[in-house]
Amino acid sequence: MKKNDFEYAYDDIRLDKLNEECGVFGIYSNDNLDVVRSVYYGLYALQHRGQESCGVAVNNNGEISYYKDMGLVPEVFTEHILNCFTGKMAIGHTRYSTTGSSLRENAQPMVINYKEGKLALAHNGNLVNAAQIRQEAESQGAIFQTTTDTEVIASLISRYRVKSDDMLDALKNMMRTVQGGYALVILTPRRMVGIRDPFGIRPLCIGKLKNSYVLASESCALDAVGADYIRDLNPGEIVFIGDNGIESYQTDLPGGSKLCVFEHIYFARPDSVMDGASVYESRLEAGKRLAIEHPVEADLVIGVPDSGLTAALGYSRQSGIPYGEGLIKNRYIGRTFIQPEQGQRETAVRIKLNPLKQAIEGKRIVMIDDSIVRGTTSRRIVQMLKEAGAKEVHMRVSSPPIKYSCHYGIDTPSRKNLVAASCTVEQIRELVAADSLGFLSVEALVNTPKGSKCGFCTACLDGDYPIDVPDEGNKFSIEQKC
Repeated sequence: MKKNDFEYAYDDIRLDKLNEECGVFGIYSNDNLDVVRSVYYGLYALQHRGQESCGVAVNNNGEISYYKDMGLVPEVFTEHILNCFTGKMAIGHTRYSTTGSSLRENAQPMVINYKEGKLALAHNGNLVNAAQIRQEAESQGAIFQTTTDTEVIASLISRYRVKSDDMLDALKNMMRTVQGGYALVILTPRRMVGIRDPFGIRPLCIGKLKNSYVLASESCALDAVGADYIRDLNPGEIVFIGDNGIESYQTDLPGGSKLCVFEHIYFARPDSVMDGASVYESRLEAGKRLAIEHPVEADLVIGVPDSGLTAALGYSRQSGIPYGEGLIKNRYIGRTFIQPEQGQRETAVRIKLNPLKQAIEGKRIVMIDDSIVRGTTSRRIVQMLKEAGAKEVHMRVSSPPIKYSCHYGIDTPSRKNLVAASCTVEQIRELVAADSLGFLSVEALVNTPKGSKCGFCTACLDGDYPIDVPDEGNKFSIEQKC
Protein backbone atom coordinates (compact mmCIF):
# COMPACT_ATOMS: atom_id res chain seq x y z
CA MET A 1 0.00 0.00 0.00
CA LYS A 2 1.39 3.39 -0.97
CA LYS A 3 1.70 6.27 1.45
CA ASN A 4 -0.65 8.37 -0.69
CA ASP A 5 -3.43 5.91 0.07
CA PHE A 6 -3.43 7.33 3.59
CA GLU A 7 -3.26 11.04 2.78
CA TYR A 8 -6.97 11.51 3.50
CA ALA A 9 -6.37 10.44 7.06
CA TYR A 10 -4.31 13.43 8.02
CA ASP A 11 -5.00 16.33 5.68
CA ASP A 12 -5.14 19.65 7.54
CA ILE A 13 -4.46 18.09 10.94
CA ARG A 14 -2.62 19.68 13.83
CA LEU A 15 -2.49 16.51 15.91
CA ASP A 16 0.40 14.12 16.36
CA LYS A 17 -0.97 13.18 19.76
CA LEU A 18 -4.29 13.82 21.40
CA ASN A 19 -4.33 17.49 22.28
CA GLU A 20 -4.30 18.16 25.95
CA GLU A 21 -7.10 19.43 28.08
CA CYS A 22 -6.91 22.42 30.39
CA GLY A 23 -5.89 22.51 34.03
CA VAL A 24 -7.82 24.34 36.75
CA PHE A 25 -6.75 25.20 40.29
CA GLY A 26 -8.21 27.17 43.17
CA ILE A 27 -7.43 27.90 46.82
CA TYR A 28 -9.45 29.41 49.66
CA SER A 29 -7.19 30.46 52.53
CA ASN A 30 -8.08 30.47 56.19
CA ASP A 31 -4.40 30.62 57.18
CA ASN A 32 -3.08 33.87 55.65
CA LEU A 33 -1.49 31.91 52.83
CA ASP A 34 0.04 33.55 49.78
CA VAL A 35 -2.79 32.38 47.52
CA VAL A 36 -1.27 33.80 44.32
CA ARG A 37 1.94 31.84 44.69
CA SER A 38 -0.05 28.76 45.66
CA VAL A 39 -1.95 29.05 42.38
CA TYR A 40 1.34 29.59 40.56
CA TYR A 41 2.77 26.34 41.95
CA GLY A 42 -0.49 24.51 41.31
CA LEU A 43 -0.55 25.61 37.67
CA TYR A 44 3.10 24.68 37.32
CA ALA A 45 2.15 21.14 38.35
CA LEU A 46 -0.69 21.19 35.79
CA GLN A 47 1.39 22.63 32.95
CA HIS A 48 1.20 19.30 31.08
CA ARG A 49 -2.54 19.89 30.59
CA GLY A 50 -2.01 22.99 28.49
CA GLN A 51 0.91 25.10 27.32
CA GLU A 52 -0.88 27.76 25.30
CA SER A 53 -1.93 30.33 27.89
CA CYS A 54 -2.48 30.70 31.61
CA GLY A 55 -3.94 33.11 34.10
CA VAL A 56 -4.93 33.83 37.69
CA ALA A 57 -7.85 35.67 39.34
CA VAL A 58 -7.70 36.83 42.97
CA ASN A 59 -10.45 37.87 45.35
CA ASN A 60 -9.33 40.54 47.82
CA ASN A 61 -12.18 41.54 50.15
CA GLY A 62 -14.79 40.96 47.46
CA GLU A 63 -12.88 42.70 44.67
CA ILE A 64 -11.66 40.38 41.91
CA SER A 65 -8.57 41.26 39.88
CA TYR A 66 -6.81 39.09 37.33
CA TYR A 67 -3.89 38.63 34.98
CA LYS A 68 -3.56 36.27 32.02
CA ASP A 69 -1.46 35.96 28.89
CA MET A 70 -0.19 33.58 26.23
CA GLY A 71 2.70 31.36 27.25
CA LEU A 72 3.91 28.92 29.89
CA VAL A 73 3.36 29.50 33.59
CA PRO A 74 6.93 30.70 34.43
CA GLU A 75 6.92 32.96 31.37
CA VAL A 76 3.62 34.67 32.16
CA PHE A 77 4.01 35.04 35.94
CA THR A 78 7.11 37.03 36.76
CA GLU A 79 8.00 37.94 40.33
CA HIS A 80 6.70 41.45 39.65
CA ILE A 81 3.31 40.12 38.53
CA LEU A 82 3.00 37.80 41.51
CA ASN A 83 3.74 40.67 43.91
CA CYS A 84 0.84 42.68 42.48
CA PHE A 85 -1.85 40.45 43.99
CA THR A 86 -3.04 39.71 47.50
CA GLY A 87 -6.25 38.11 48.66
CA LYS A 88 -8.02 35.38 50.53
CA MET A 89 -8.88 33.18 47.57
CA ALA A 90 -7.63 32.72 44.02
CA ILE A 91 -8.16 30.51 40.99
CA GLY A 92 -5.95 29.74 38.02
CA HIS A 93 -6.04 28.12 34.62
CA THR A 94 -3.62 26.69 32.11
CA ARG A 95 -5.08 26.23 28.65
CA TYR A 96 -4.94 24.24 25.51
CA SER A 97 -7.74 25.39 23.23
CA THR A 98 -10.45 22.93 22.24
CA THR A 99 -13.26 25.41 21.62
CA GLY A 100 -12.13 28.92 20.76
CA SER A 101 -9.16 30.25 18.87
CA SER A 102 -5.64 30.55 20.22
CA LEU A 103 -5.92 34.20 21.25
CA ARG A 104 -5.11 36.19 24.38
CA GLU A 105 -8.74 37.19 24.90
CA ASN A 106 -9.65 33.50 25.12
CA ALA A 107 -7.18 32.89 27.94
CA GLN A 108 -8.68 32.14 31.35
CA PRO A 109 -9.84 32.68 34.05
CA MET A 110 -12.71 34.63 32.54
CA VAL A 111 -13.93 37.58 34.62
CA ILE A 112 -17.39 39.09 34.09
CA ASN A 113 -19.68 41.55 35.82
CA TYR A 114 -22.88 40.06 37.18
CA LYS A 115 -25.61 40.75 39.74
CA GLU A 116 -23.36 40.72 42.83
CA GLY A 117 -20.26 42.30 41.33
CA LYS A 118 -17.58 40.30 39.54
CA LEU A 119 -17.35 36.59 38.90
CA ALA A 120 -14.23 34.70 37.74
CA LEU A 121 -14.45 31.30 36.10
CA ALA A 122 -11.85 28.69 35.05
CA HIS A 123 -13.11 25.83 32.88
CA ASN A 124 -11.72 22.50 31.73
CA GLY A 125 -13.74 20.64 29.13
CA ASN A 126 -16.01 21.21 26.18
CA LEU A 127 -19.73 21.76 25.62
CA VAL A 128 -21.55 20.10 22.74
CA ASN A 129 -24.39 22.65 22.68
CA ALA A 130 -22.40 25.86 23.21
CA ALA A 131 -23.05 27.15 19.67
CA GLN A 132 -26.80 26.70 20.07
CA ILE A 133 -26.84 28.47 23.45
CA ARG A 134 -24.72 31.32 22.09
CA GLN A 135 -26.97 31.72 19.05
CA GLU A 136 -30.11 31.89 21.19
CA ALA A 137 -28.51 34.40 23.58
CA GLU A 138 -27.29 36.63 20.73
CA SER A 139 -30.77 36.63 19.21
CA GLN A 140 -31.97 38.12 22.53
CA GLY A 141 -29.32 40.85 22.51
CA ALA A 142 -26.44 39.21 24.36
CA ILE A 143 -22.92 40.22 23.32
CA PHE A 144 -19.94 37.86 23.56
CA GLN A 145 -16.35 39.05 23.69
CA THR A 146 -14.61 35.72 23.08
CA THR A 147 -15.11 32.56 21.03
CA THR A 148 -14.93 30.12 23.96
CA ASP A 149 -17.68 28.03 25.49
CA THR A 150 -16.40 29.24 28.87
CA GLU A 151 -18.04 32.58 28.18
CA VAL A 152 -21.27 30.75 27.39
CA ILE A 153 -21.18 29.17 30.86
CA ALA A 154 -20.40 32.52 32.51
CA SER A 155 -23.22 34.20 30.60
CA LEU A 156 -25.72 31.56 31.70
CA ILE A 157 -24.69 31.89 35.36
CA SER A 158 -25.12 35.65 35.15
CA ARG A 159 -28.50 35.37 33.44
CA TYR A 160 -29.88 32.79 35.90
CA ARG A 161 -28.49 34.75 38.87
CA VAL A 162 -30.58 37.75 37.83
CA LYS A 163 -33.68 35.56 37.97
CA SER A 164 -32.85 34.00 41.35
CA ASP A 165 -31.65 35.23 44.73
CA ASP A 166 -29.85 31.92 45.26
CA MET A 167 -26.52 31.22 43.55
CA LEU A 168 -27.07 27.49 43.99
CA ASP A 169 -30.27 27.67 41.93
CA ALA A 170 -28.46 29.68 39.25
CA LEU A 171 -25.70 27.07 39.02
CA LYS A 172 -28.18 24.20 38.88
CA ASN A 173 -30.07 25.94 36.06
CA MET A 174 -26.80 26.44 34.20
CA MET A 175 -26.02 22.74 34.56
CA ARG A 176 -29.48 21.81 33.27
CA THR A 177 -28.86 23.93 30.17
CA VAL A 178 -25.32 23.00 29.15
CA GLN A 179 -24.34 19.58 27.82
CA GLY A 180 -20.83 18.18 27.71
CA GLY A 181 -17.86 17.51 29.91
CA TYR A 182 -16.68 20.22 32.29
CA ALA A 183 -14.93 20.95 35.56
CA LEU A 184 -15.37 24.50 36.84
CA VAL A 185 -13.64 26.52 39.54
CA ILE A 186 -15.40 29.83 40.22
CA LEU A 187 -14.75 32.91 42.36
CA THR A 188 -17.71 34.93 43.59
CA PRO A 189 -17.35 37.99 45.85
CA ARG A 190 -17.69 35.77 48.93
CA ARG A 191 -16.93 32.15 48.07
CA MET A 192 -15.04 29.74 45.83
CA VAL A 193 -17.11 27.19 43.94
CA GLY A 194 -16.23 23.85 42.32
CA ILE A 195 -18.48 22.01 39.86
CA ARG A 196 -18.10 18.68 38.07
CA ASP A 197 -20.31 17.71 35.12
CA PRO A 198 -23.13 15.18 35.67
CA PHE A 199 -21.12 12.35 34.10
CA GLY A 200 -17.82 13.22 35.79
CA ILE A 201 -16.10 13.21 32.39
CA ARG A 202 -13.61 15.88 33.42
CA PRO A 203 -11.75 15.45 36.73
CA LEU A 204 -11.78 17.72 39.78
CA CYS A 205 -10.57 16.97 43.31
CA ILE A 206 -10.52 18.63 46.74
CA GLY A 207 -7.55 18.98 49.07
CA LYS A 208 -6.87 20.55 52.46
CA LEU A 209 -3.86 22.62 53.50
CA LYS A 210 -3.97 23.32 57.25
CA ASN A 211 -7.37 25.05 57.58
CA SER A 212 -7.50 26.05 53.90
CA TYR A 213 -9.06 24.26 50.93
CA VAL A 214 -7.81 23.56 47.42
CA LEU A 215 -9.52 22.51 44.18
CA ALA A 216 -7.49 21.03 41.32
CA SER A 217 -7.79 19.03 38.11
CA GLU A 218 -5.29 16.50 39.46
CA SER A 219 -3.99 15.45 42.85
CA CYS A 220 -0.40 16.13 41.76
CA ALA A 221 -1.24 19.84 42.00
CA LEU A 222 -2.32 19.33 45.62
CA ASP A 223 1.05 17.75 46.31
CA ALA A 224 2.80 20.74 44.75
CA VAL A 225 1.38 23.10 47.42
CA GLY A 226 1.57 20.64 50.31
CA ALA A 227 -2.17 19.96 50.49
CA ASP A 228 -3.63 16.61 51.53
CA TYR A 229 -5.93 14.90 49.05
CA ILE A 230 -9.44 14.57 50.45
CA ARG A 231 -11.53 13.22 47.58
CA ASP A 232 -12.75 13.80 44.05
CA LEU A 233 -15.96 15.68 43.43
CA ASN A 234 -18.79 13.34 42.50
CA PRO A 235 -20.39 13.61 39.07
CA GLY A 236 -22.93 16.44 39.18
CA GLU A 237 -21.66 17.80 42.51
CA ILE A 238 -21.38 21.48 43.44
CA VAL A 239 -19.19 22.56 46.36
CA PHE A 240 -19.11 26.01 47.98
CA ILE A 241 -15.98 26.87 49.97
CA GLY A 242 -16.06 29.78 52.41
CA ASP A 243 -15.30 30.80 55.96
CA ASN A 244 -17.46 27.96 57.25
CA GLY A 245 -15.61 25.28 55.27
CA ILE A 246 -17.12 23.16 52.50
CA GLU A 247 -20.80 22.94 51.66
CA SER A 248 -21.65 20.17 49.21
CA TYR A 249 -24.75 19.84 47.03
CA GLN A 250 -25.40 16.80 44.88
CA THR A 251 -27.60 17.73 41.93
CA ASP A 252 -30.29 15.36 40.73
CA LEU A 253 -29.28 15.71 37.10
CA PRO A 254 -29.35 12.44 35.15
CA GLY A 255 -25.87 11.13 34.48
CA GLY A 256 -23.54 8.42 35.59
CA SER A 257 -19.88 7.91 36.19
CA LYS A 258 -17.90 8.36 32.97
CA LEU A 259 -14.41 9.72 33.64
CA CYS A 260 -12.51 10.20 30.38
CA VAL A 261 -10.44 7.02 30.10
CA PHE A 262 -7.60 8.95 28.45
CA GLU A 263 -6.85 10.58 31.78
CA HIS A 264 -5.32 7.25 32.77
CA ILE A 265 -3.82 6.54 29.35
CA TYR A 266 -2.22 9.86 28.54
CA PHE A 267 -3.44 13.14 30.03
CA ALA A 268 -2.84 12.87 33.74
CA ARG A 269 0.55 12.89 35.40
CA PRO A 270 1.54 9.41 36.63
CA ASP A 271 1.82 10.67 40.23
CA SER A 272 -1.86 11.65 40.29
CA VAL A 273 -4.74 9.71 41.79
CA MET A 274 -8.13 9.96 40.07
CA ASP A 275 -11.36 8.76 41.62
CA GLY A 276 -9.39 6.45 43.88
CA ALA A 277 -7.09 4.92 41.25
CA SER A 278 -3.36 5.58 40.80
CA VAL A 279 -2.53 6.72 37.27
CA TYR A 280 0.92 5.13 37.57
CA GLU A 281 -0.53 1.76 38.59
CA SER A 282 -3.09 1.98 35.77
CA ARG A 283 -0.39 2.46 33.15
CA LEU A 284 1.74 -0.29 34.66
CA GLU A 285 -1.23 -2.66 34.52
CA ALA A 286 -2.01 -1.61 30.95
CA GLY A 287 1.50 -2.62 29.93
CA LYS A 288 1.16 -5.98 31.64
CA ARG A 289 -2.15 -6.70 29.93
CA LEU A 290 -0.70 -5.57 26.63
CA ALA A 291 2.07 -8.16 26.99
CA ILE A 292 -0.55 -10.86 27.63
CA GLU A 293 -2.70 -9.87 24.67
CA HIS A 294 0.17 -9.22 22.23
CA PRO A 295 3.31 -11.19 23.11
CA VAL A 296 6.35 -11.15 20.83
CA GLU A 297 9.90 -12.48 20.88
CA ALA A 298 12.28 -9.56 21.36
CA ASP A 299 15.46 -8.43 23.08
CA LEU A 300 14.48 -5.07 24.61
CA VAL A 301 11.35 -3.16 25.64
CA ILE A 302 11.44 0.64 25.37
CA GLY A 303 8.83 3.33 25.90
CA VAL A 304 8.14 6.51 23.95
CA PRO A 305 8.74 9.33 26.46
CA ASP A 306 6.98 10.25 28.59
CA SER A 307 3.54 8.64 28.73
CA GLY A 308 4.69 5.36 27.20
CA LEU A 309 7.41 4.68 29.77
CA THR A 310 5.32 3.24 32.59
CA ALA A 311 3.38 0.93 30.26
CA ALA A 312 6.70 -0.22 28.81
CA LEU A 313 7.89 -1.13 32.30
CA GLY A 314 4.70 -3.14 32.84
CA TYR A 315 5.15 -4.92 29.50
CA SER A 316 8.74 -5.80 30.44
CA ARG A 317 7.79 -7.19 33.85
CA GLN A 318 5.01 -9.34 32.41
CA SER A 319 6.94 -10.60 29.37
CA GLY A 320 10.33 -11.02 31.00
CA ILE A 321 11.97 -9.04 28.19
CA PRO A 322 14.51 -6.55 29.61
CA TYR A 323 13.42 -2.93 29.90
CA GLY A 324 15.74 -0.15 28.82
CA GLU A 325 16.10 3.30 27.34
CA GLY A 326 15.93 3.53 23.59
CA LEU A 327 14.71 7.07 22.98
CA ILE A 328 16.12 10.19 24.61
CA LYS A 329 13.79 13.16 24.92
CA ASN A 330 14.81 16.79 24.55
CA ARG A 331 13.05 18.43 27.51
CA TYR A 332 13.23 21.90 26.00
CA ILE A 333 11.02 21.56 22.94
CA GLY A 334 7.27 21.96 22.75
CA ARG A 335 4.78 19.37 21.57
CA THR A 336 5.13 18.23 17.95
CA PHE A 337 1.52 19.01 17.03
CA ILE A 338 2.20 22.77 17.10
CA GLN A 339 4.10 22.61 13.81
CA PRO A 340 1.80 23.71 10.95
CA GLU A 341 3.44 21.81 8.09
CA GLN A 342 4.17 18.09 7.86
CA GLY A 343 7.86 18.66 7.07
CA GLN A 344 8.21 20.90 10.11
CA ARG A 345 6.43 18.35 12.29
CA GLU A 346 8.80 15.58 11.24
CA THR A 347 11.80 17.83 11.90
CA ALA A 348 10.36 18.58 15.33
CA VAL A 349 10.08 14.84 16.04
CA ARG A 350 13.78 14.40 15.25
CA ILE A 351 14.70 17.30 17.52
CA LYS A 352 12.44 16.11 20.30
CA LEU A 353 13.39 12.41 20.29
CA ASN A 354 16.73 10.82 19.48
CA PRO A 355 17.42 7.07 19.42
CA LEU A 356 20.05 5.67 21.76
CA LYS A 357 22.03 3.73 19.18
CA GLN A 358 24.25 1.91 21.67
CA ALA A 359 21.18 0.38 23.36
CA ILE A 360 19.17 -0.68 20.31
CA GLU A 361 21.66 -1.57 17.58
CA GLY A 362 21.21 -5.12 16.35
CA LYS A 363 18.29 -5.82 18.72
CA ARG A 364 14.65 -6.75 18.28
CA ILE A 365 12.79 -3.88 19.92
CA VAL A 366 9.33 -3.69 21.47
CA MET A 367 8.34 -0.02 21.35
CA ILE A 368 5.46 0.98 23.66
CA ASP A 369 3.42 4.12 23.05
CA ASP A 370 0.18 5.29 24.63
CA SER A 371 -1.81 5.89 21.43
CA ILE A 372 -1.80 6.32 17.67
CA VAL A 373 -3.85 9.23 16.35
CA ARG A 374 -2.58 10.00 12.86
CA GLY A 375 0.31 7.59 12.64
CA THR A 376 2.80 10.08 11.26
CA THR A 377 4.80 10.50 14.46
CA SER A 378 4.80 6.74 15.06
CA ARG A 379 6.11 6.14 11.53
CA ARG A 380 8.94 8.61 12.05
CA ILE A 381 9.97 7.06 15.39
CA VAL A 382 9.99 3.54 13.93
CA GLN A 383 12.09 4.82 11.06
CA MET A 384 14.55 6.47 13.47
CA LEU A 385 14.96 3.25 15.43
CA LYS A 386 15.63 1.23 12.31
CA GLU A 387 18.09 3.83 10.98
CA ALA A 388 19.89 3.54 14.33
CA GLY A 389 20.35 -0.19 13.81
CA ALA A 390 17.29 -1.87 15.35
CA LYS A 391 16.89 -5.31 13.78
CA GLU A 392 13.12 -5.34 14.28
CA VAL A 393 10.62 -2.86 15.73
CA HIS A 394 7.41 -4.29 17.18
CA MET A 395 4.99 -1.54 18.16
CA ARG A 396 2.59 -2.05 21.06
CA VAL A 397 0.00 0.55 22.04
CA SER A 398 -1.38 0.77 25.59
CA SER A 399 -4.79 1.92 24.37
CA PRO A 400 -7.27 0.59 21.81
CA PRO A 401 -7.49 2.17 18.34
CA ILE A 402 -8.99 5.67 18.47
CA LYS A 403 -11.87 5.47 16.01
CA TYR A 404 -14.26 8.25 16.99
CA SER A 405 -14.14 11.98 17.64
CA CYS A 406 -14.24 13.33 21.16
CA HIS A 407 -16.62 16.22 21.81
CA TYR A 408 -16.02 16.60 25.54
CA GLY A 409 -12.61 18.25 25.73
CA ILE A 410 -10.16 16.51 23.38
CA ASP A 411 -9.43 18.28 20.11
CA THR A 412 -10.33 15.57 17.61
CA PRO A 413 -13.14 17.34 15.72
CA SER A 414 -13.62 14.88 12.86
CA ARG A 415 -13.23 11.17 12.33
CA LYS A 416 -11.34 11.75 9.11
CA ASN A 417 -8.45 12.92 11.30
CA LEU A 418 -8.16 9.53 12.97
CA VAL A 419 -6.27 6.86 11.06
CA ALA A 420 -7.89 4.00 12.99
CA ALA A 421 -11.35 5.23 11.99
CA SER A 422 -10.78 4.15 8.42
CA CYS A 423 -7.88 1.69 8.42
CA THR A 424 -7.41 -1.82 9.73
CA VAL A 425 -4.67 -2.67 12.22
CA GLU A 426 -2.65 -4.25 9.41
CA GLN A 427 -2.99 -1.10 7.29
CA ILE A 428 -1.84 1.02 10.22
CA ARG A 429 1.11 -1.35 10.78
CA GLU A 430 2.08 -0.87 7.15
CA LEU A 431 1.72 2.90 7.50
CA VAL A 432 4.00 3.11 10.55
CA ALA A 433 6.40 0.56 9.03
CA ALA A 434 6.54 -1.61 12.17
CA ASP A 435 7.31 -5.33 12.00
CA SER A 436 4.18 -5.99 14.06
CA LEU A 437 1.51 -3.91 15.78
CA GLY A 438 -0.81 -4.61 18.69
CA PHE A 439 -3.37 -2.47 20.53
CA LEU A 440 -4.75 -3.03 24.02
CA SER A 441 -8.38 -4.14 24.00
CA VAL A 442 -11.17 -1.97 25.40
CA GLU A 443 -12.07 -4.77 27.83
CA ALA A 444 -8.55 -4.83 29.23
CA LEU A 445 -8.24 -1.07 29.34
CA VAL A 446 -11.27 -0.36 31.51
CA ASN A 447 -9.98 -2.86 34.07
CA THR A 448 -6.53 -1.31 34.41
CA PRO A 449 -7.38 1.40 37.02
CA LYS A 450 -7.29 -0.61 40.25
CA GLY A 451 -9.55 0.60 43.04
CA SER A 452 -11.33 3.09 40.81
CA LYS A 453 -14.58 4.45 42.19
CA CYS A 454 -15.88 5.52 38.79
CA GLY A 455 -16.85 4.26 35.36
CA PHE A 456 -15.23 5.45 32.16
CA CYS A 457 -16.14 7.25 28.96
CA THR A 458 -14.76 5.20 26.04
CA ALA A 459 -16.60 7.07 23.27
CA CYS A 460 -13.42 7.78 21.29
CA LEU A 461 -12.75 4.04 21.20
CA ASP A 462 -16.19 2.49 20.67
CA GLY A 463 -18.54 5.34 19.71
CA ASP A 464 -20.65 4.92 22.85
CA TYR A 465 -21.26 8.62 23.61
CA PRO A 466 -22.79 9.28 27.05
CA ILE A 467 -24.11 12.63 25.77
CA ASP A 468 -25.61 13.08 22.31
CA VAL A 469 -23.28 14.95 19.99
CA PRO A 470 -23.84 16.80 16.70
CA ASP A 471 -23.53 14.71 13.55
CA GLU A 472 -20.42 16.13 11.90
CA GLY A 473 -19.86 13.54 9.23
CA ASN A 474 -18.65 10.92 11.67
CA LYS A 475 -20.31 8.11 9.76
CA PHE A 476 -18.34 6.57 6.93
CA SER A 477 -17.14 3.14 6.04
CA ILE A 478 -13.62 1.84 5.80
CA GLU A 479 -14.30 0.99 2.18
CA GLN A 480 -14.93 4.67 1.43
CA LYS A 481 -11.50 5.67 2.70
CA CYS A 482 -8.89 2.90 2.65
